Amino acid sequence: MLDRDGYRPNVGIIIINRQNQVFWGKRVREHSWQFPQGGIKQGESPEQAMFRELMEEVGLEPQQVQIIGRTRDWLKYDVPTHWVRREWRGTYKGQKQIWFLLRLTGHDSDVCLRRTSHPEFDAWRWNEYWAPLEAVIEFKRGVYESALTELSRFLEGSPRRLAGG
Repeated sequence: MLDRDGYRPNVGIIIINRQNQVFWGKRVREHSWQFPQGGIKQGESPEQAMFRELMEEVGLEPQQVQIIGRTRDWLKYDVPTHWVRREWRGTYKGQKQIWFLLRLTGHDSDVCLRRTSHPEFDAWRWNEYWAPLEAVIEFKRGVYESALTELSRFLEGSPRRLAGG
């Protein structure tokens, strides 16, 4: 499902713990790390998609998190052409995402990366709030910065961005 500009509607999920550290997942059989994210299915609201993706990718139930905030508007990124399937080239540009900031109200042990038969992540860790900007794949960096910046306003004692970061 693409919009008229070639972007696939999607949700991004930033989960924080009590220390305002962020959940950082390692993609299965890759050496790349990212926040949970996934497509919005036909007829789904962004919030419904977020809870479905949260269960599929992280194994968390709605009662184990608290929604703290979400981005006001869509944040977009383009996928480099060489990463796009041949049959989608010319129509698919990338993703447009609504980002959610969630606080884990349960325990670290509630995270279950193998909740489905097709896991997205094979490892995870807590990271300092801004650390993902240095580690995420280049073409997603702008969206990550926009999401982290916009959502940081919801955090008490908003995490400060380090100079040069």
